[in-house]
Amino acid sequence: MSLLNIQDLQIQFTLPEQTVEAVKSIAFEIQKGEVVGIVGESGSGKSVTALSILQLLVKNAKVEGQIWHTATEKKDLLQLSPRAIQQYRGNTIGMIFQEPMSSLNPLLRCGPQIIEALQTHRKIEAASAKKIALDWLKKVQLEDRERIFKSYPHELSGGQQQRVMIAMAMCCEPDLLIADEPTTALDVQVQKAILELLKQLQQERQMSILFISHDLGVVADLADQVVVMRHGEIVEAGKTQQIFEQPQHPYTKGLLACRPPLDRKLYRLPTIQDFEEGKVDISEVTNNQLIKEEEISKTIWQVERLSTWFPKEKNIFGRAKSYVKAVDEVSFDIRAGETLALVGESGSGKTTLGRSILRLVEPRSGALNFEGQNLMQLSDKALRKLRQQIQIIFQNPYAALNPRKPIGYAILEPMKVHDIPHSREKVIGLLERVGLQADHFTRYPHEFSGGQRQRVCIARALALKPKFIVCDECVSALDVSVQAQILNLLKDLQAEFNLSYLFITHDLSVVRFIGDRVLVMKSGKIVERGRAEAIFENPKEEYTQQLLEAVL
Repeated sequence: MSLLNIQDLQIQFTLPEQTVEAVKSIAFEIQKGEVVGIVGESGSGKSVTALSILQLLVKNAKVEGQIWHTATEKKDLLQLSPRAIQQYRGNTIGMIFQEPMSSLNPLLRCGPQIIEALQTHRKIEAASAKKIALDWLKKVQLEDRERIFKSYPHELSGGQQQRVMIAMAMCCEPDLLIADEPTTALDVQVQKAILELLKQLQQERQMSILFISHDLGVVADLADQVVVMRHGEIVEAGKTQQIFEQPQHPYTKGLLACRPPLDRKLYRLPTIQDFEEGKVDISEVTNNQLIKEEEISKTIWQVERLSTWFPKEKNIFGRAKSYVKAVDEVSFDIRAGETLALVGESGSGKTTLGRSILRLVEPRSGALNFEGQNLMQLSDKALRKLRQQIQIIFQNPYAALNPRKPIGYAILEPMKVHDIPHSREKVIGLLERVGLQADHFTRYPHEFSGGQRQRVCIARALALKPKFIVCDECVSALDVSVQAQILNLLKDLQAEFNLSYLFITHDLSVVRFIGDRVLVMKSGKIVERGRAEAIFENPKEEYTQQLLEAVL
């Protein structure tokens, strides 16, 4: 029995200079109790299709076609009034959004936001709603659920924010769950737990899921049917096993080919364009080459006994009674031209560590030496000057960009601040280098997909020609094809400018490709370190072994 039937769906966006066809006459259906996965490149129309189901598109969107929902009675969701569609949102149709920080209310604590979702659709007392909310926080693997319940979104890691969003979407037990990149910000262990939870709930309640993801491994594990989209069109659709084992369309074959392998290290990742043009060259890096590269590198970063603590409880005078040791006496070094990969579960302290070494978060103690300069002893003026050489690409691209400024000016701004020669042509060159177009210069952040916004952030970081970049989950929002392009680009830039990266990620296949050495972090401490090939082939710590076993 069909639960959702999309027929001849067309979506256009009217811009000042042109009309963009985002979705071009697509059709597919979701059966009751079925999981349908949508895959495709960033900007292919996946998220736009999902948002149209609940009438969540911006005002300049023109939507035509029919979206039939048949849970109780047959209704065309596109024809419902704003008041009528509210009865579906979060109730019979739940949605997990791609970017939790832009979806959670920054002015409300997380617990009350889940309670609000419950009380909007159910006649339920506040005490009962709180109990249900706490139960859901436990179900989505948030250990310190009382603290999470009382926390504001900005006080949580990206993965913790996403799990709060999942709890909010699931608390009313919808018939259809729209999951737009729901595991993007999650480490592999939590990702596995969340997917198992979704499977369990789907089987218990015969719930249908529309699952949008750039992670082909996740889609292969969860979906019954797969829809492959490109440039707003469906290029291939069918049963999951058929799509993954016997893809028919060259684009689908390319998507599968450009996934970073976990069992070996490649020079470059094949891209869809390479695959379509028959130029795929899958060459592995040898151990001799790895040793040679390591020997010629000099140390540019020395981090010694770094600690960053946050107050957990305060007394009546506002002084901290106890602390969360986000980073607990961590020491490591980074060499010129090297990529040091930092992996660990959500909330392990990875992001805090990355921000602490740049003093974006003030450390409690320790030494930070960059090319002989101790950042802990620098004046604010000297530190500002040094920031040209040490940049960061943040995890959440939407929060990192000013929504009131076109992205071209967002890239120009740091160049002006640091008195670097700048021009529109230079910015356009950077945009094209990261796979965007010249006419994107005047567009605003909300006009881009999540993956496109992340590429803008990468271009902005490169604008200052830094020596060192902290990449905080900088490819987590990208589909595999664009991820391959960006990872190749980061490698090319590294070779050209002798850049060094601290590469923070939960994706172990990405670590295998780009990492020279690996730090494994748990509860604020480094529990294992070593060359990437040694970590992957012979992990010594049980925690590292669990991370590798959880990869889909």
